[in-house]
Amino acid sequence: MASRSGSVSGVNERAASGDPVALAQALVAIPSVNPRLEKGGAGERGIAEVCAGWLEDWGFDVAVAEPAPRRMNVLARLGAGERRLVLNGHLDTVGVGGMTIDPFAAEVRDGRLLGRGACDMKGGIAALLAAARRIAAAGEPGGELTIALTSDEEHASIGMRALVEAGFRAEAAVVCEPTGLAVMPAHKGFVWVEAVFRGRAAHGSRPDLGVDAIRHAARYLAALDGYERKLDRRPAHRLLGRPSFHAGTIEGGAAPSVYPAECRLLLERRTLPGEEPEAVVREFRAVLERLRRKIPGLDAELVRGVSQPATEVPAGAPVVRGLAAALRGEGLAPRIAGMTAWVDAALLNVAGIPAVCFGPGSIEQAHTADEWAPIDEIAKAANVLERFALSFLAGGAAS
Repeated sequence: MASRSGSVSGVNERAASGDPVALAQALVAIPSVNPRLEKGGAGERGIAEVCAGWLEDWGFDVAVAEPAPRRMNVLARLGAGERRLVLNGHLDTVGVGGMTIDPFAAEVRDGRLLGRGACDMKGGIAALLAAARRIAAAGEPGGELTIALTSDEEHASIGMRALVEAGFRAEAAVVCEPTGLAVMPAHKGFVWVEAVFRGRAAHGSRPDLGVDAIRHAARYLAALDGYERKLDRRPAHRLLGRPSFHAGTIEGGAAPSVYPAECRLLLERRTLPGEEPEAVVREFRAVLERLRRKIPGLDAELVRGVSQPATEVPAGAPVVRGLAAALRGEGLAPRIAGMTAWVDAALLNVAGIPAVCFGPGSIEQAHTADEWAPIDEIAKAANVLERFALSFLAGGAAS
């Protein structure tokens, strides 16, 4: 059975009243593709204005910021006190090219909400907004509840970076990324390393003159097989498993009949909490140095690129125990797991704000051609977040 669950006006009316599924439908229907990822992407302005309007109507003190032109953050506060809790989600999505469904129809079909961002992460934003609406309707919470809706997480996280660089502080945060309602206190980071190989251009018939940069890059990739085996033998993290790497892109050569003068290989290494980027670069460099001893005249260098840290919140932290208690209170079995993807929770953790991931939908559905999220999980996530927030701000399970 396929349904749009009523007219657009009906969905918007239910969304304004805090219905979690209607909120998710309304959010998916607003294009917010990150313009750094797809030409013509709408960015966050439209969706930020709608969310800010809801939050103002519900009694929050709302501020809209613009950390970059047309890239919007929404920061909404309710209540006051020493105990501060953040519920966070990012407003941007990846592009819609290649999708097999209408990306903005927000269709509900067989218990699933379909559309770009339904899983990553408008379902999570809908859940935290629904929880916020109920908390506001119940009166002043025991502390300060902050709703932080940020921009650009799918590219460079300019929204979250601007927030923490401005000195934002809280005692805990829940980032409502898709976790299938598991509590995820740890996630991997990554380091990009570019390997640049330089050869010598020559006619393809002159091996006496040419030096093949692409073959040198291939020899390096083959040598990295041993490095991969070493990573596989390292102790596994209890939630995240072992570190890994892969070759992300390779570029080189000018024509079939020309020895390639250059080849660039971009490697991505997924890291565990405690691993430092420079240590990762040294590991790649050690493999390269061993290869130099086998290939006289090998001309290559490694350049460290973008990196993001892996972080972890202790299992006994109040935010982890509090969410587990809230799940039990809603009749759900708590699950503690690891987030394989890098998310904005890392920036909050680095800033000293214990942040975990919890939300509806599976990361396996994020960015897919038929992206979807289960509507029952959106509703359940709203219930859990409401229960947890009220307990945390009152000093209950979070003590």
